Amino acid sequence: MVYPLFAAVGVAVGICGMQLVRNICINPDVRVTKQNRSAGILENYEEGERYAEHMLRKYVRNKEPQIMPSINKFFSDPNFD
Repeated sequence: MVYPLFAAVGVAVGICGMQLVRNICINPDVRVTKQNRSAGILENYEEGERYAEHMLRKYVRNKEPQIMPSINKFFSDPNFD
């Protein structure tokens, strides 16, 4: 009876974990090692641009901001046949 709740919480924890690993591993502003932290502020705009413009963002940039556009059109457009 509580399995859907466990699944939803598991998915949420998985998404948070994935984002945490992504930030630690490839974020240009995060420096884990002592040598990298002592470097100070880096002027690396190309790496920051690559991090910010990832594949998912490029994919959804030109898409409609609707989850199910055909169902939305069916219920909102009076002339839809």
